[in-house]
Amino acid sequence: MKKLENKVVVVTGAAMGNGFGIAKVMGKYGAKLVLTDIAPLDDAVNELKKLGYEAMGIHMDVSNSYEVKNGIEKVIEKYGRIDTLVNNAGIIRLGSLLETSDEIRDFHFNVNINGVWNVTKAVMPYMQKERYGRIVNLSSVTGFMVVDKGECAYATTKAAIMGFTRAVAREAAEYNITCNAILPGYILTPMAEQIANESNPSNPDSVIDGIASAVPLGRLGTIEEVGEVAAFLGSDESSYITGTPIVIDGGSTLPETVSVGV
Repeated sequence: MKKLENKVVVVTGAAMGNGFGIAKVMGKYGAKLVLTDIAPLDDAVNELKKLGYEAMGIHMDVSNSYEVKNGIEKVIEKYGRIDTLVNNAGIIRLGSLLETSDEIRDFHFNVNINGVWNVTKAVMPYMQKERYGRIVNLSSVTGFMVVDKGECAYATTKAAIMGFTRAVAREAAEYNITCNAILPGYILTPMAEQIANESNPSNPDSVIDGIASAVPLGRLGTIEEVGEVAAFLGSDESSYITGTPIVIDGGSTLPETVSVGV
């Protein structure tokens, strides 16, 4: 039996990037997939169905608690429960403290912090009712372990996710619900490509190559590699792990003189 066989899994921010990679890997392990995103989901859902996976999409702005509540209710109407939640939705806009407007700051906070709060709060009562749940939050090595210039708002939000993860882990433990966090370094995603374009619009590939050269393993990670970690934390294989950060960064946080990470 596959480790996520018939498990109902909700993945936020799943139209592309890490979210899609996570959904794809979890589908491989037998999960019933619910993809949510503010972006169109048809292409992602259809690609998963072509692979033979059960998948549906729900349009959801995680920063809007009303949309989140309605979206989660649709999942419950269809499946009756949610076994695993992956809080992946997130954004980044580069800028120093003085360069970042209040609007951009709040945009980060609303999506990266409030979004995780909103979805977790909406799902939690159903997990408590079943006395079972796996919650996986996408934090980052940025903010919690390292930080680069121009990541002030993003780093703040991703560090906050670790505090939230541990608090939820403590509160939910009595219901057999675990809550852990994945801390990716540089993964080849649309977000990484966006950062490269913002850093060097004339030659973004040079930015990607430069990042890869600073990673001890010599490359960026893949969305499927992040998906494998999420599948582990979202399954019963991780049943005695909670409140824990899992770093997946190719060793990029090991060197004392190099600070890299998204």
